[in-house]
Amino acid sequence: MTVCHHFGRAFLAAAAVNILLGASMSAAGTPKTIMPNSFVYLRDVDPTIQQDTRYAGSDNFTGGPVPGYDAPECILVREAAEALKVAQADLKPMGYALKVYDCYRPAQAVSAFVDWSTEPDDPDAKRTHYPNLSKSDLFPKYIATRSGHSRGATLDVTIVPIGSAPSPAEADPVKPEPCTEGDPADNSLAMGTGFDCFDVKANTVTKGLTPEEERNRQLLLKVMSRHGFQNYAKEIWHYTFQPEPFPDTYFDFPILPHPGSGSGPSDKT
Repeated sequence: MTVCHHFGRAFLAAAAVNILLGASMSAAGTPKTIMPNSFVYLRDVDPTIQQDTRYAGSDNFTGGPVPGYDAPECILVREAAEALKVAQADLKPMGYALKVYDCYRPAQAVSAFVDWSTEPDDPDAKRTHYPNLSKSDLFPKYIATRSGHSRGATLDVTIVPIGSAPSPAEADPVKPEPCTEGDPADNSLAMGTGFDCFDVKANTVTKGLTPEEERNRQLLLKVMSRHGFQNYAKEIWHYTFQPEPFPDTYFDFPILPHPGSGSGPSDKT
């Protein structure tokens, strides 16, 4: 009995050390593979915000589902999700709503992007997503080894008319026109480019926009900035909530189906 008693105390002590070590590793920025309690599904905070999760399907520059996106869900740190809910409320009286293309992005997905950038050019992807660049120009100018999305407070977002929906043609990764001409199948307000357009025209401040496109960009910028989101100047759709709860941690837990949804990977997102 005495041996068992001492063994139990030793086991508990070792477990406590392991917990402390684990906490230190997490604080140092080591990616975690289980969704922390500080992250939430956006649909649980505001189900009225549309979700068009491109990397869970085929409508993205890689042409297929991206590793880590096991479900078409938006996951964010709670602070960002709550701020997004307030921004959504600002748009409602105007007849508009927010739509997210991407939210938290697992680190493994970023690694997959880097791997993709080293593969031979795909003519369809080039024409659709980077018509004025070669694939070798995308890294590291547009694709980096680490993404702010993996910290949980960054998202890609646009504005849509309330009650609208994308055309079924949007699920096709091959578009009839380059992204610099917009994406007619998307239900987004006209912003001057389609989503994930690797081009200077996607810069928040750029030339060649119509007055309508300029107004829509400024509306998105105004609403998001008002509620604590900072825009990334090279991408009109890219915003980060400030201050970031995890500015130095890049998470790698997979995006799983919402516990009550039964959803999974799909080409139609």
